Amino acid sequence: MQTKSLYISSLEPSAGSLIVAMGIMELLKGRLGKVAFFRPVILDDKEGDKDIDFMLEHYALGMNYQDMYGYTVHEVEKLVAENKFNTVLEHLIEKLKNLELNYDFVLIEGLNQSNFSNTLDFDINLAIAKNLSSPFISVLKGKNKKLSEIIDEIHIEADAIKGSGCQHFATFVNRLNENDAQELKELSTQEPLQNSPIYFLQELPELDTPTVAEIKKKLGCRHIFGEEKDLRRVVKQSKIAAMKLDNFLEYIEEGDLIITSGDRSDIIVGCLSTAFSNNYPNISGILLTAGMMPHKSINKLIAGFKDLSIPILSVDHGTYDTAVNVAKVPAAITPQSVRKIALAMGLFSSNVNIAEIEAQINTESSSTSVTPIMFEYALFERARRDRKKIVLPESNDERILRAVEILLRRDVTDIILLGNKDDVMQKSSSIGIDISKATIIDPLNSPLMEEFVNAFYEMRKAKGLSLDVARDSMMMKNYFGTMMVYLGYADGMVSGAIHTTQETIRPALQIIKTKPGISIVSSLFFMCLDTRVLVYGDCAVNQDPNAEELAQIAISSADTAKMFGIEPKIAMLSYSTGDSGKGEEVEKVRLATSIVKEQRPDLLVEGPIQYDAAIDPDVAITKLPNSQVAGKATIFIFPDLNTGNNTYKAVQRSSGAVAIGPVLQGLRKPVNDLSRGCLVADIVNTVAITAIQAQNNDGDKK
Repeated sequence: MQTKSLYISSLEPSAGSLIVAMGIMELLKGRLGKVAFFRPVILDDKEGDKDIDFMLEHYALGMNYQDMYGYTVHEVEKLVAENKFNTVLEHLIEKLKNLELNYDFVLIEGLNQSNFSNTLDFDINLAIAKNLSSPFISVLKGKNKKLSEIIDEIHIEADAIKGSGCQHFATFVNRLNENDAQELKELSTQEPLQNSPIYFLQELPELDTPTVAEIKKKLGCRHIFGEEKDLRRVVKQSKIAAMKLDNFLEYIEEGDLIITSGDRSDIIVGCLSTAFSNNYPNISGILLTAGMMPHKSINKLIAGFKDLSIPILSVDHGTYDTAVNVAKVPAAITPQSVRKIALAMGLFSSNVNIAEIEAQINTESSSTSVTPIMFEYALFERARRDRKKIVLPESNDERILRAVEILLRRDVTDIILLGNKDDVMQKSSSIGIDISKATIIDPLNSPLMEEFVNAFYEMRKAKGLSLDVARDSMMMKNYFGTMMVYLGYADGMVSGAIHTTQETIRPALQIIKTKPGISIVSSLFFMCLDTRVLVYGDCAVNQDPNAEELAQIAISSADTAKMFGIEPKIAMLSYSTGDSGKGEEVEKVRLATSIVKEQRPDLLVEGPIQYDAAIDPDVAITKLPNSQVAGKATIFIFPDLNTGNNTYKAVQRSSGAVAIGPVLQGLRKPVNDLSRGCLVADIVNTVAITAIQAQNNDGDKK
C-alpha cells in the first residue's frame, strides 16, 4: 500500500534523523512537484527550529513557517498533564490534512524522545504517527555501542513499532563504525533482523565536525582575510600557538584551526606559508584573539599572497577563553554546508535501496510537469543508477576541483582529471577539499600516449595529418581527453571552463564524429523557470543553420529532452505564425518543420510559430486554435544563433531562470562544453547530464 506521508524519528539525540530526512526529501523532490515538511513538536518557537530552517531554505519548499510545526515541547507537556493529549492529536491531524490537500507528499520529522520530560511515559512519536496514519521510519544510533547492543535495539524498536499499531516502513542504523556496518549488512543478508527494510550507515567524522563558518557564527568572529567559500573548510581540531614558530610548526596537523594573538606576526606568516609548502599539512584557518589585528606591514604582505585560501578570523576574547569556546561549537548541517550536504547524500545513496523505498511511496504527482527542482534532483539520481566515468581536462581550475569533490561525495560519477598528480593534489589540498577518489592522469607521462597518437594519426593521415602533428595534438588535454572517450577509457568529457567552445568541440568532431543520420553537432539549454523546465536550441553552436540542419537540431533536441523526462512538443520559431508571413527566413523554418514531420512523424511539431503563440495558451487560441503544440511547447528551436543566444540570455537575466548548458548533441559519444563564467553548480549539473547521455548512448562504440 502506497503512502502520501512518512514519519521519521529517533529515540536519542544525534542519531542522524536529519540526514535520513534529507535523503528521503531528495528522493521525493526528484519526482514530485510539491513536497511539504512538518514537525509535530519543536523545542522552542522563539528561537526557531534548525531542521525546519534547513529544509525550508535548501529544498526551496516555499512554505509558511507556521504551517511546518504543531506545538512546542512545553505546550505538549502542559496539555498531556491536563489529560488533553487527544486535543494535541486532533490539532496535528488537522494540520496534516491541510498539508495533504495542498501538497503531493508530507515528510514528517519527530523530535527525539530525550527532549521530553520523564513524566511522559509513552513514545509520543509512535502515538502521533499512528494517529496521523503515517508509516514510521526509526533512526537508531550505533556510535559507541557493541554489536550485540545494536542488534537488541533493532529488535526492541521493531517490536515497539508493531505493538503501537504503526506501519513499520524502515529502520536506519546510523553512525556505525566501518567494521560493525559491514558485519551488520552481512548478518542482515543471511537472516533479516526485522520484517521491514533496514539500512546501515557508517559514521563519517566530518559530519560531526564544525566548519570555520560555524565557528565564526557561534563566536561572532570578524572575517578579516579570505573569501566566503574558504569558510567551508572543516576544523578537525584547534591548537593554541604559544611557542616559537620553529617549534610550533612541528605540531601542526591537517585541518588545524590555529588560535593565536593578533600580534604574533611570526605565527601568522609561518602558518600561512604552510599552504605553499608540500612538506607541511594544510591548516583550516587562523583565529586571532584579544581583538588584536596584524601589523599593517603584515596585512600588506598577506594581501599580496596570490590564491591564498586560508581564512583569517578575529575575535575579542582572550586566547584561553577562545579555545574553550571553539571546543564547544557543535557541528551542524546548514544550507551553506555544501561539502557536508554532498557527503551526507553520498552516504545515503550508497547505502540505501532507493527503488525499495520508492516502491512503497506514492510518487504520482497531481501534475505531469517537470519543475526545476524535480529536474535537478533527478539528474543526480539518474546518474548514480549506472555510474559513468567522466574525464575533466581542466584540473588547474579551482571551480572544477570543487565540483569534483561534490560529485565524488554524492557518488554521482567516477572522475578522471588530466594533469600532473602532485600539482593537482597540492592545489586541492591548499583550498581545503578532498578529491582523493578521483583518478588523475598526466597525458605527458601516460602509457596511453603512444596508443592515442597512433590512433589519431591513422584516423586523420588521409587528410594530411603527420605523426608529429598527431603527437602535438595529443599533448593538448582536450584532444587527449576526447581520445579517452573515443577509445572507451572514459564515457564522456566536460571542458570549457578555461577553453573556448571551439577548443572543446573541434577534437570531438575530428575524433568522435556525429551520429549516423546527423550531419551537425548542435546544442541546447535547459531553461529552469519557476514552474517548468523548457528546452532552447540551438543557442551556442550553429550560426545560421539551413532548413535541413534546423530540422536535425529539432530532432536531436527532442531526443535529448525525452532522455531527461521532458515530453517533446517542438515549436519551430519565426517572426510569423502559420501562414501569416512570407520571406526567406520564414520559408526556411516552414521547410524545416516539414522535414521534421517527414523524418519523425512520432514528434509533435509546429512551425513557423512566434514565441508568444508557442508558450502562451491564450495567444495560441487566437493564432493557432487547433494546434497540439501552440501554448504548450516544451522545446523552442530558434532560426539562428543570433536569435537563440540573445533570447536565452534575455530570459535568464529578466526572469531569474537558471540556464543549464550548453548541452551538446549529435555526437556518437557525449562531450559537453562549459561557459567560461560557469559556477561550481553549473559544472556539477553538466557532468551529471554528460553521465546520463553516456547511459543512453546507443551509437557506435568507436
